[in-house]
Amino acid sequence: MSHRNARLTPRGRLLLVRRVLEDRRPVAHVAKELGVSRQCAHRWVARFRSEGEAGLVDRSSRPHRSPSRTPPEVEREVVELRQRERRGQDWLGPELGLAPRTVSRILRRHQQPQLRECDPLTGAVIRASRTTFVRYERDHPGDLVHMDVKKIGRIPEGGGWRAHGRQMPRTAKRRRTVVGFDYVHSLVDDHSRLAYSEILPNEQGPTCVGFLLRAVAYFADHGIPEIQELMTDNAWAYKWSLRTICADLGIHQIFIKPHCPWQNGKVERLNRTLQVEWAYHQVFTSNAARSAALAPWLEHYNTQRRHSALGGLPPISRLSPT
Repeated sequence: MSHRNARLTPRGRLLLVRRVLEDRRPVAHVAKELGVSRQCAHRWVARFRSEGEAGLVDRSSRPHRSPSRTPPEVEREVVELRQRERRGQDWLGPELGLAPRTVSRILRRHQQPQLRECDPLTGAVIRASRTTFVRYERDHPGDLVHMDVKKIGRIPEGGGWRAHGRQMPRTAKRRRTVVGFDYVHSLVDDHSRLAYSEILPNEQGPTCVGFLLRAVAYFADHGIPEIQELMTDNAWAYKWSLRTICADLGIHQIFIKPHCPWQNGKVERLNRTLQVEWAYHQVFTSNAARSAALAPWLEHYNTQRRHSALGGLPPISRLSPT
């Protein structure tokens, strides 16, 4: 495999050498035919004479010594922290006192998979999710907020398969028990990424209305007194049940294109962060224990957790003190 910018492949280099050595043709003429310089042609002929066909293969451009390379013990620490915490370079770098770019190179060097390719609980590589490269951000807090619901399976008493493994006993009582889902409603500000989430029993219209009222009050307490626009998907509860309350609050509703959830990407990304860092980050043995852990995690997310889109600062850094 030749270098991607190389004019000649190993086969083309061998052709050049044969025309010069076997056909006794001038190096300058052969170089012009193959579109390379005379110096390049002389180099390949010299390598062939000293090493044979093996000398026509690309050599590594890696230097013999790299005195500024990160020490091996630090690289091991980076890899161990990545595997333990399952975080990206923007989080790992400040934790270890390294530049995020250095951490990224270390992870690639050690062939660590991308986080989007991994299971959030075990770290095992799974299918990657769809991403979008079109990014936008409103200029002020409250200009636009995103709203969505994430369904998460409830945890049976004593823990489910994540605690006991896939081979846990399937008794008749366990088979008859209906576990159901928790509905995690979330609202996130487009500019500051301030987030508010609640675990509710369903995703029906009245439930969404009540959540929106509490979320608006939460945002007002944290420096966002007014919301201009609300972006959601096309769920029935959003399209019809929120119409009156949004009109009363002076909020203009925006709906994404059907079957294009990435257009509401900021709250979809929050949903994934909720899964990775709260719901599936550790093994819970009861649903109540997991539910109780949401509020402390949300406070950490808004006030301490470094956000890559905010230059490594938490969402509260973009809000005026209240």
